[in-house]
Amino acid sequence: MKIAVFPGSFDPLHKGHVEIINKATTVFDKVIVAIGENTTKQYMFGLDERLATIKKVFRNNNRVEVKTYKGLTVDFCKKENANFLVRGLRSSADFEFEKAIAHNNTAINAQVETVFFLASAETSFVTSTIVRELLRNGADVGHLI
Repeated sequence: MKIAVFPGSFDPLHKGHVEIINKATTVFDKVIVAIGENTTKQYMFGLDERLATIKKVFRNNNRVEVKTYKGLTVDFCKKENANFLVRGLRSSADFEFEKAIAHNNTAINAQVETVFFLASAETSFVTSTIVRELLRNGADVGHLI
């Protein structure tokens, strides 16, 4: 069974995340959406709310599981018997950032391979940071989430 982990904070889950998860389910038998806990980050939505939202969105997709974790993502992959990490790319800047993380992850656990999926033109501009800022200012974000 090919198991992949798609890690992130998902604060909040947006259409770009959903797109990447759906693409990953066409390649992997199981995709674990892994909500990491970053102690240095200020979240807009609580962990339970983010977990419930993602479970609701993917309730009809038996290839998607949603879990939370603390610590290194590659350690979580080992615990879940996942040999693949899924990452979404919106731009060349994303690639450079994600490439550095992928190389470090491989140095820690050579059994985990990072697989990149390109965001479509329709979602390449969506970020959780933008969604949070719009929400804080009362804007409609229906086209993004």
